[in-house]
Amino acid sequence: MKVINIHKRIIQQPKSEIVKLFNTLASDDDRMLAITKWSPMKLDKGLQVGSKGGHGPIKYFVTDYHPEKSITFQFDMTGFDGYHRFDIEKLEESKTLLTHTIDMTTTGKATLKWVFAIRWLHDAYIEDALDNVENQFTENKKRTEWSYWVKTLRKVMKPKQKD
Repeated sequence: MKVINIHKRIIQQPKSEIVKLFNTLASDDDRMLAITKWSPMKLDKGLQVGSKGGHGPIKYFVTDYHPEKSITFQFDMTGFDGYHRFDIEKLEESKTLLTHTIDMTTTGKATLKWVFAIRWLHDAYIEDALDNVENQFTENKKRTEWSYWVKTLRKVMKPKQKD
């Protein structure tokens, strides 16, 4: 199944401010992703081409990185052939577009995983990340509501606590 999934957010800040956050991805001080709600991104060599890692069960490696513009991750999972990418684009002096794109083809069981679970969780994950970025620059905190399906999936998939 061909998948194109795009999330965009205009942030009322200069590109340089978004770049500062962008370059904290996968660090102990990750200010891009909503790591208090979701599994953090981990990369074995940090933000550089060839670095391997992922977040939660999603695995990928860095294929392209431009510290002031974009980062591209190639999926490293059976049935997921493609990439996901963050892009930063200056619109005006104090207005920046932050975009996350998935462009992939799924096959076999991966298609079912995408349709019934990953897509929904991914959309919530990225919207939470975009909220996180935006909230660092505003007093009126944005909080995208999770769908009932996302809440259900998170409850069902939550790791069991050890005694």
